[in-house]
Amino acid sequence: MSLRSICVFCGASTGTNSIYREAAEQLGRELAARGISLVYGGGAVGLMGVVADAAMAAGGEVIGIIPQSLQTSEIGHSGLTRLEVVDGMHARKARMAELSDAFIALPGGLGTLEELFEVWTWGQLGYHAKPLGLLEVNGFYAKLSGFLDHLVTEGFVRPPHRAMLQRSESPAALLELLAAWQPTQPKWQDEQQPS
Repeated sequence: MSLRSICVFCGASTGTNSIYREAAEQLGRELAARGISLVYGGGAVGLMGVVADAAMAAGGEVIGIIPQSLQTSEIGHSGLTRLEVVDGMHARKARMAELSDAFIALPGGLGTLEELFEVWTWGQLGYHAKPLGLLEVNGFYAKLSGFLDHLVTEGFVRPPHRAMLQRSESPAALLELLAAWQPTQPKWQDEQQPS
């Protein structure tokens, strides 16, 4: 799969450990080095600003999508290749998905998880056939991954849909996993399986 642009979901905070900032910088540089455009939430704060700044500093293209209502609180990044201001969160997520060939979640909070799970659900239902990945940093997503495996064990998520979400500690390795990913059969094509 050709990856020309990747949407990165991440926190509007940098977290309590500097390793999260370092991972965001590494991902931004890796995207730029591969000529992959970064699409993200458009903020200048937190890991959002870090990944964008790193990609821009490495000569990459960065497209930010920010709702008008968050333009002030998330401090819309003024140094991007392009910053689009949209009407609200739904428009933001739809536009980010439209512009992206794949999705990666760095560490983040509720917004990061919400964006990841929504786009994952869209893929599960067949609204898109784009890969998703978690950049594992300092064991940040280990417990979530365990819980996701539990959902499979309990019959609420099918193994192929669980496998839609790739995971790696290395930005380079994660990008390779996303490029090699093959689309999964949409959820409703086999009514006999658990949901």
